[in-house]
Amino acid sequence: MITTTMIEMALSHVNDPDLGRSLIELGMIENIAIDGKKVSFDLVLTTPACPMKKRMSDDCVNAIHEYVDREAEVTVNLTSRPVTMPDPHELVPGVKNVIVVASGKGGVGKSTVAVNLAVSLAKTGASVGLIDADIYGPSIPIMFNVGPDEVYGEQHDGKTYMIPVERYGIKLMSIGFLVDSDKALAWRGPMASGALKQIATETWWGEIDYLVVDMPPGTGDVQLTLAQTLPVTGAIIVSTPQQVALADVVRGVELFRNPNLNIPVLGFVENMAYFTPAELPDHKYYIFGKQGCRHLAEEMNIPLLGEIPLVQSIAESGDNGRPVALWSDVETPESKAFMQVAENAIREICKINNKNNS
Repeated sequence: MITTTMIEMALSHVNDPDLGRSLIELGMIENIAIDGKKVSFDLVLTTPACPMKKRMSDDCVNAIHEYVDREAEVTVNLTSRPVTMPDPHELVPGVKNVIVVASGKGGVGKSTVAVNLAVSLAKTGASVGLIDADIYGPSIPIMFNVGPDEVYGEQHDGKTYMIPVERYGIKLMSIGFLVDSDKALAWRGPMASGALKQIATETWWGEIDYLVVDMPPGTGDVQLTLAQTLPVTGAIIVSTPQQVALADVVRGVELFRNPNLNIPVLGFVENMAYFTPAELPDHKYYIFGKQGCRHLAEEMNIPLLGEIPLVQSIAESGDNGRPVALWSDVETPESKAFMQVAENAIREICKINNKNNS
């Protein structure tokens, strides 16, 4: 059976070619009607003479056939009304800076870096939020030891918002708080994108200095949608030293430098940069290659924010729900490394904000 939600999810995959946003997000789809396999709706154009109306109408029909039912009989009614693009800053009021933590591929420790970056930022005295946007593999519930029963809603300005869970002074929101952690999410790109936009914009963050977003790995639809939805200050790209990982870093940089996004890259973080045994804290063993991110950063004229060692305590602390950056002993190599990343990120954000305000 075809439902309105299925139609909306399919049409969220169709963008206005001029505005670069989905028709659903722009409010350009109205009056959806369904009768068996017959589907009709209004496509509200910005002008009756829109040169792209045929393309958008065809894209809508194709999206419904692809994502809902190939046998659906689709009628698109073209109407017109001026449509304005929402200001991203209005979607997350009170948030001063949004930092997305991304990686070109999985398995490089992106979530570990995002979590400990958020903790280190909070240790500087800043107010911090953290979104777990890795919708197919949410890590925040485990790394902060948070269960789904801790999320609730509140009314603000006549609208119900989700209230983030607070741990260690950080406001947290994850898809893992809202779904069964034992079941796989069999969602197509538009459904995942829609869920992430809801998490980001329907959470009451309050006044915070930094909102850290743990992005899904890769450079697909979900990453694009989230980067376009939020007022991103800058991106941090995480990699390991191997050449195979660094090749994906270049693609990640190209994603954020795309003219449709134009998001500054704050810098690289090289994770698992070297191995330091606990009994030999001054020794470094470069198991996966030496300073691959440093060399790439120099080539691309992008800052290297820090190098994170490969030590057992980092993995164990994440599994135990108490990130290693929380440790009071700031002289450990791992805690010092994450604090260096946070301080360097703050420095780069200050440069961007000063440039934008000048």
